Amino acid sequence: MSFQFKLPDIGEGVTEGEIVEWHVNQGDTVAEDDPMVEVMTDKATVTIGAPKAGTIADLRFQPGDVAQVGDVIVVIATDGTATVTDAPAESDEGEGEKETAASAVGDIREGLPGTSFFQPANKGGGVRTKGGNGATAAAQPATRKSAAQPIDFFQAKPLATPATRKLARDLGLDLRRIPPSGPHGRTTREDVKSFAGGAPTQTTQQVSSAPRQAAQPIVAQQGEPEERKPFVGIRRKIAQRMQTAKNTAAHFTFVEECHCDRLIELRGRLKPAAAEAGVKLTYLPFIVKATIAALKKHPVLNTALDETSNELVYRKYFHMGIAAATPNGLMVPVIRHADQLSLLDLAREIDRLGNGAREGGLEPQELQGSTFTITSLGRDGGLFATPVLNHPEVGILGVHQMKQKPVVKDGEIAIGNVMLLSLSFDHRIVDGHVGAAFAYDIIHFLEEPERLFLDMA
Repeated sequence: MSFQFKLPDIGEGVTEGEIVEWHVNQGDTVAEDDPMVEVMTDKATVTIGAPKAGTIADLRFQPGDVAQVGDVIVVIATDGTATVTDAPAESDEGEGEKETAASAVGDIREGLPGTSFFQPANKGGGVRTKGGNGATAAAQPATRKSAAQPIDFFQAKPLATPATRKLARDLGLDLRRIPPSGPHGRTTREDVKSFAGGAPTQTTQQVSSAPRQAAQPIVAQQGEPEERKPFVGIRRKIAQRMQTAKNTAAHFTFVEECHCDRLIELRGRLKPAAAEAGVKLTYLPFIVKATIAALKKHPVLNTALDETSNELVYRKYFHMGIAAATPNGLMVPVIRHADQLSLLDLAREIDRLGNGAREGGLEPQELQGSTFTITSLGRDGGLFATPVLNHPEVGILGVHQMKQKPVVKDGEIAIGNVMLLSLSFDHRIVDGHVGAAFAYDIIHFLEEPERLFLDMA
């Protein structure tokens, strides 16, 4: 006897999911609730446990494939055989069993999609969501608007399934321009097709969507060792966001030195007091404070361009994105209202968000909504680099390794502590002299860090 397990309805308007990773192979023996497959939707990453004990007879989807709710994704032999037969299969949608099918889902991890860190399945009880009871919200009536809506920059990512996003990319369309008609404001494939058929894909406000050459397959070199791994999950999401940023904004980068002797001396004096408070004080809180002080002098650097309404949105709040390297790719946790935090509060929050990003334990709202981003590789920062904008932001600060170098002080050569700052800007919004003035203000605050205390929260 075989059991055909279908992708369950996990609620919140989700109609499909991308298979990120299988935790089982054909022929494996599983116990009930053993972690079986990891599925990524636009809401969360879900670890689905085995609904029954048995042997994995057939995996119907491969990593990177998109399965619709109700599609059979795996067949489990419950009679000890590991082959798919023509014998009648048990259904996971029998009378009174729809809730059982949904309860096969393990944990909805509202953290880093595509990570390999899964939690034990929620044995015996429904979908677990933070602050909710797992019930599916009632679908709202679909309404189609006739014109594209302004971009919501606080939640710039539209609700759409992976397949819908791929269709929009293939057609050269920006999902944020397409009026959604699906439940809960979700953009559907039909919305994309309708928009593509009735709306221009190129306007004076849009980036030119020149035809792109079709992707060419990578041909294996005969006799040479190669290995192929699915390009799925968070790594592919990062690639899509980077491509969007490069295709949309007109990047330019400004690089300058920052002399850090006084910053090093000030941090050294404050470290013992911070340690007494249980806080590890790095240079990053000072850099965040200096950046916020400069943003207040140059508010255009804290804006975003709403191309649908041709408006420049000035954000009156300072949500600082702090790029963090994780085993699964680059994450950008967000410090909300960073201007209202002290140095110690910033240090605590940077440490908490960094650890959460690396462990895959952050909530979705902690990874979105930034108004300006700082990226630092610390000791691996190198000489300098050209950071890519975190779209739709108009500026990003790259912090590089602090090194001892010969410098000129009072007309004489001396050894100084110097680091390079590289800032990338959206040239559509930020003129060269404005970007340079912003960079020099950050540098002046870091070279004379006592000035930060004049208006420090």
